[in-house]
Amino acid sequence: MSINEGMFSSATDLWATPQDFFDKLHAEFNFNTDVCALPENAKCENYYSPDTDGLQQDWRGVCWMNPPYGRQIGKWVQKAYEASLNGATVVCLLPARTDTKWWHDYCMKGEIRLVRGRLKFGDAKDSAPFPSAVVIFGGTAKTNTLIAM
Repeated sequence: MSINEGMFSSATDLWATPQDFFDKLHAEFNFNTDVCALPENAKCENYYSPDTDGLQQDWRGVCWMNPPYGRQIGKWVQKAYEASLNGATVVCLLPARTDTKWWHDYCMKGEIRLVRGRLKFGDAKDSAPFPSAVVIFGGTAKTNTLIAM
């Protein structure tokens, strides 16, 4: 199976952050830790891999998070939000799944920046089959409002 075939299936929940996209956010936030990385795609010198399990670590400073997009994503978003309550700034690259419980429970408490168009993750030839958002917890994050329908 090619990388592109895997992107459009459930074969993987790992989506490597596009470098140019990360670079723009890094220029704004100056990240010191990538809380959810593989050694080959870590965006910061200090990072947590599956071996060190970022969910079990104490997140401090300014953190970058592009979590696995599978069933565990809600735990990562919850951890990001809770780390912000303890003083960290966590900038998250997430699928814009605005209908999910984790989105409403946590993302709506942060600053949400919707990404125009679809990102090309990693070395993929094609864009992702889903929209993305950057959610910022802590620091100077703005809060959002929800209009109940």
